[in-house]
Amino acid sequence: MKKYTLLLLSAVLCSPAWSQMTLQAYRDSVYVASTEVANSIITIEQSASTVKKEYTAFLPELSADGSFTKSFRRDGDGKLWGFSLTPTLSQTIYAGGGVRASWRRAKSDYEASLEDAETIRLNTLYEADYAYWQVSATQLYKAATDHYVDIIRSLYKVVQDRYEEGYVAKGDLLQVEARLSEAEYSQIVTQMGYEKAKHLFNNLGGWHEPMAVELAESITDTIPMPQRVSFTDIVERRPDIRAMAWKIKSAEYGVDVVRASFRPNLYASIGGSWQTFSPNIKGRTYLDAAIVVGISIPILHWGERRHSVAAAKCDARVAYNLWEQLRDDVEQQEADGWSALVSSYSQMQSSLRNLDIAGENLSISTYSYQEGQATILEVLQAQISWIQIYTNAITARFNYAVAVSEYKHLTATD
Repeated sequence: MKKYTLLLLSAVLCSPAWSQMTLQAYRDSVYVASTEVANSIITIEQSASTVKKEYTAFLPELSADGSFTKSFRRDGDGKLWGFSLTPTLSQTIYAGGGVRASWRRAKSDYEASLEDAETIRLNTLYEADYAYWQVSATQLYKAATDHYVDIIRSLYKVVQDRYEEGYVAKGDLLQVEARLSEAEYSQIVTQMGYEKAKHLFNNLGGWHEPMAVELAESITDTIPMPQRVSFTDIVERRPDIRAMAWKIKSAEYGVDVVRASFRPNLYASIGGSWQTFSPNIKGRTYLDAAIVVGISIPILHWGERRHSVAAAKCDARVAYNLWEQLRDDVEQQEADGWSALVSSYSQMQSSLRNLDIAGENLSISTYSYQEGQATILEVLQAQISWIQIYTNAITARFNYAVAVSEYKHLTATD
């Protein structure tokens, strides 16, 4: 069996390519090319701007109003024009805690956006891992079917020669010919699967021009099994759980914002005006100033406050329920992911043992047929068994590599 494995690996490693890519380099390329990642960065920038905007409510505001009038009908000796300029400096003294609550809500949303961006990063890396291992697997599938076709063709040549010499019946030749036709059909299917895997590989990496791919790593490499992560550590690591916790805080601050809108509002302002007299007889102007301290007290809103606060509290309760549901889902995901990882590892080990047996059986059957000690049906059955077991071995290795990436993804180990 070892010679068949070496032949297949050599076929893969010697395939023509002009780009060699490690898994980490491919991950970096996918991360840079991801539209979701780019949008998550924009969302972070937007949240940061919102925090700064909410903070400005703590600071005094300076504004100015101005007007210029022009009359077309004279009124006594007055001039036909006039103007007024009124700058005002105002400061909110007390707004029922709404200013601080709005600022803290914006900060919570900003922290949640950071965690959401981390979740998108982990999802993007997992997509990259899957695409990378898929190319590796389809390369091996393609190499296996190519080599299988070569085996059938070699056998067909032997049977054809023996048929022409009169040592075998026409039926044996037709059986091998039918098997060759099936093998060539499988060869086309696996070639198509490899092409699709390359298309996904190139698309995720941001390469619009098709390129041949030589992977620096393969599913046939030794991929160490990760250590199992406790649920407590997962809760601390998972960015989506941390994001949901921040969203709960944001919803709670939202309740405070609603409450504050129904509390007394105290403000102060100082303003001045520079304007012409009215009527404007000599074009003279004068300055005037005023200090204003105002208060606004809600008195009767027919239960609006109670209903608004209750609605805001519902948002907080929904966020908390989603957080609890997410924790339960993550606990189940970890258990399922670990089971899949252990199962795929066992399947991989079993398939490799079966592969050695099938390879040895194929070698013996082929040699026995050439020596006239086995029938063509026995050789064909050995060939079918070998290609099926070899395909199973590739699938098992692929499943294990994906299971490792998935477990790292769902435990936020990367």
